[in-house]
Amino acid sequence: MKVEFRECDFFDLWIWLEFSTPPVDMERQYVEEVFSSWFLLGKLGGFNAENIQVQETGLDISYLEYDHEAASNSFMALMHNMSEFDYQGNWARCWFDLGTTDAIALDVLINALEQLSKDYVTIERLIIGGENADWKIPRSKRASATENGSQ
Repeated sequence: MKVEFRECDFFDLWIWLEFSTPPVDMERQYVEEVFSSWFLLGKLGGFNAENIQVQETGLDISYLEYDHEAASNSFMALMHNMSEFDYQGNWARCWFDLGTTDAIALDVLINALEQLSKDYVTIERLIIGGENADWKIPRSKRASATENGSQ
């Protein structure tokens, strides 16, 4: 799976997937479950790079004394919104407002999609941000929400 980054705005981010063939219903379900699970973890603050105590400890985490005060004092890193998936031929796309979540979230997503591509549905390319010249994006979801007064 080739990973490409284009212009990224965490509050108005499109993520594109190009498959080797148009995905069938079961393949779509796998992809959507990965993204839904990832988004739920983000909505709950799971991708907070300011509080990665276990990771920073190293391999030997036996008897780690977790610092709850440090965890509660870290800045919240929450995702805000996700659209429904759209499909067109070999392509899929989804829009996100990643809010204050940290970039580690994208590493986790890329890792999960790499494995999904190996085991279930071949993903040729993952594009994070920007536009797809073959499939124009609608007006910014964030701009639409702001105009409607919901931001």
